Amino acid sequence: MDEINSIAVLGGGESGTGAALLAKVKGIDAFLSDAGKLKDRYRKILEEKGVDFEQGQHSYSKIASADLIVKSPGIPDKAELVVRLKNEGKKIISEVEWAYRFCRGKIIAITGTNGKTTTTMLTYHLLKNAGFDVAMGGNIGNSFAGLLAEGEHAAYYVLEVSSFQLDGINSFKPHIAVITNITPDHLDRYDYKMENYVKSKFSITRYQDQDDYLIYNADDKESSQYLLDQNGIQAQLIPFSLEKELSAGAWKDSDQNIHINIKNEEAMTIRELSLQGKHNAANSMAAGLAGKLLSIRKEVIRESLAGFDSIEHRLEPVLQIYGIEFINDSKATNVNSTWYALESMQKPVIWIAGGVDKGNDYSQLFSLVEEKVKAIVCLGTDNTKLHREFEDKVDFMIDAASMGEAVRISYKLGQKGDSVLLSPACASFDLFESYEDRGRQFKDAVRKL
Repeated sequence: MDEINSIAVLGGGESGTGAALLAKVKGIDAFLSDAGKLKDRYRKILEEKGVDFEQGQHSYSKIASADLIVKSPGIPDKAELVVRLKNEGKKIISEVEWAYRFCRGKIIAITGTNGKTTTTMLTYHLLKNAGFDVAMGGNIGNSFAGLLAEGEHAAYYVLEVSSFQLDGINSFKPHIAVITNITPDHLDRYDYKMENYVKSKFSITRYQDQDDYLIYNADDKESSQYLLDQNGIQAQLIPFSLEKELSAGAWKDSDQNIHINIKNEEAMTIRELSLQGKHNAANSMAAGLAGKLLSIRKEVIRESLAGFDSIEHRLEPVLQIYGIEFINDSKATNVNSTWYALESMQKPVIWIAGGVDKGNDYSQLFSLVEEKVKAIVCLGTDNTKLHREFEDKVDFMIDAASMGEAVRISYKLGQKGDSVLLSPACASFDLFESYEDRGRQFKDAVRKL
């Protein structure tokens, strides 16, 4: 690694603040620049730690004078500032790459379009139960750099990593990589080309070698095709499947039992999972495989996967009011994630949907909506596309201007035995700060009923 005496950090959120603090801890000059306004908590941390920063602008000369530039994942490569810096030959990396340079522990890195947060939390829960010295972060909770900046070095790091983070790596090497699935999402960042998005996800394997592992979804069309086409992956391939029995890996039988076998030994069998639904069976398989690769005992794996609590904003039961069940699935920011949610519903659904459409193809939802959804409440600033796609699929569609209004309308439309499902299939940034903010507003509105 080249000697670095100074870095400039673009973006002052969780990722950027963590990167700047890590530099400070390592005795490296850091300058953080954010074109917007910093959140109070990040501004206070930077002030307390004595990190130089600016907000509301980018001072190009000061940024360009740094030895290295660390870019937050929310800033696209096509941003004018980034393009200019690259054209002038400046080195730009992601925060996870920056943190990796200082990490001494083994990394389990999890990516995918859907399921990566659940799989990350399941894997962390499993390692923790097994007595491992383990920390969790990345695209969930604390940033990777923020964890290292705290000074406590763990033996293992379970990291959720996004495609945006992986786009800026040049040495990041997880011992175990997991790709849960790959379906269309964020295509606006990838020239609307699915192959670019797939390649970005698979860059998690770029620096792995024969002593490392890639756990992947054998049922996922994009992953399977990429592995057929590419011969450059050095890691040992470990598949999981809900649809077919495998000779090695993890699979589910006709009685819904999960089997895990990776070393030609007797397969371990898991009969009970705390998280229900097909997607969670797949997430549990991936986590269980990671546990087996780390030689965690069968009993610990079984107990961990059977005793895991549900995750906030992911098919999270909120309340039941006069027999109407309210479910918070705000983390469903794309169509595929909403497909899993609707597929798991056993009662008639009033579906709250909408937000910032990322070029969604809703056709895969049509049959599920016709089968399970009795009404759609559209929550977004522009619901034209939702109406065009679904008006002939349900008996009732109505727009809501706020979360409170959406919940009240849904409650009035419902009757005993129905479910009200917030599963937007869209990003949250038109009416909310984040999907977390959207989910919490939903829960608050339900409680006010």
